[in-house]
Amino acid sequence: MTDILRGRWTAQHDEPFAVFIIGMRINRLWKPHRWFPLILAMRNMLTELYPRPELGFLGARTWFGRMIVVIQYWRSFEDLEAYAGARERAHLPAWAAFNRAIGSNGDVGIFHETYRVAPGQYETVYVNMPRMLLGEVAPMVEAKGRHASARGRMEAG
Repeated sequence: MTDILRGRWTAQHDEPFAVFIIGMRINRLWKPHRWFPLILAMRNMLTELYPRPELGFLGARTWFGRMIVVIQYWRSFEDLEAYAGARERAHLPAWAAFNRAIGSNGDVGIFHETYRVAPGQYETVYVNMPRMLLGEVAPMVEAKGRHASARGRMEAG
């Protein structure tokens, strides 16, 4: 079981980083042969990334439903971009396979959003929660003193 951090905590990352939100929507549930390969492809990419910190991947959290969303944290946008374009990595072949198999037929929808984040340009608070999201990849400090308010956490970065 994941340990609960009792009280108020905040994640404090002192370097710039990138947040990459990627997901898929199953538009036609009765066509698992169309959407299940995408789930496997994302699993393969995450399996490839976790043991290779030199690629710049910091961690991710996944939510499942008709819409599957993965929030990823990267050391930089440049690291994310390099991974996405690397022919020897899992992403590029998976992207090509998606375009061949699905393209614009509507069986499955995919999306992503990318954000560059600088220290002092974000704030977090976790109350009686396990480490999650940015708190899984950045040091946690108690949200007291200058970290007690959203403005204080923002200005502390």
